[in-house]
Amino acid sequence: MKPMTSVALGLALLVAGTGLAQADAMRVRGTVVGFDGSLLTVKTRDGSLDAIKLAAGWKVSGVANASIKDIKPGDFLGIASVPKADGGSGALEVVIFPAALKGTGEGDRAWDLQPNSRMTNGTVADVTDINGRAVTLTYDNGQTKKIAIPDNTPVVTFATATQADLKPGATVFVNAERQGDGTLSSSRVVVGNNGVVPPM
Repeated sequence: MKPMTSVALGLALLVAGTGLAQADAMRVRGTVVGFDGSLLTVKTRDGSLDAIKLAAGWKVSGVANASIKDIKPGDFLGIASVPKADGGSGALEVVIFPAALKGTGEGDRAWDLQPNSRMTNGTVADVTDINGRAVTLTYDNGQTKKIAIPDNTPVVTFATATQADLKPGATVFVNAERQGDGTLSSSRVVVGNNGVVPPM
C-alpha cells in the first residue's frame, strides 16, 4: 500500500466522520455537474442540485479497490452496516485504513448511507469464514461488533486523485457544512476515478 499523503489523510477524516459534530454538517453524495476551481455543483441521489464552495487549500482524494481477502486481524476498518433480518449486522461497504491512521474516528455512530445504517470504525479482532466472511471489530476500550461482509460488498482503500477527475458525471462524496446564509462549504472532496466510486 502506498504511503499516506495529506490528500489521503483528508479522505480518512472524511470517512471517519470527524468534523461532523456540528448540527449544520451534512454528507453530499452524487455526480458532478460542474466545477470551476472553487465551486463544485453536484446532482445528489434525490435529483437535487447542491453548490459547494471549496475552501482555500481544499483537497481532493480518490479510492482504490481492495479485496475482502485483504482483511486480517489487527487491521483498522471503517464499515457502514445495517441490521440483518436474522440478527447481527451486514456490511454495506468497507474502507481499509492504512496502519498510520489506526484509531481515526474510532467508534460506532449513526450513518446515512441507507436507512438505519451505522458507521463503525474499529480494529479487527477476529475474521471468520463460516457461512461467508465476517469480522469482529473492537472500539472504544473494549466494545465489540460483529459484522458480516457479503461477497459483493464494496471494499476500498485510499488512492490519489486530481482536480481533473472532477469532471461532469464523476461520482463524489463530500462532507459539507451549511453556512448561516444557507450555502454549503467544504475543504475535502472524494471522487471516483479509474472506474472506482466512493462507496461510503
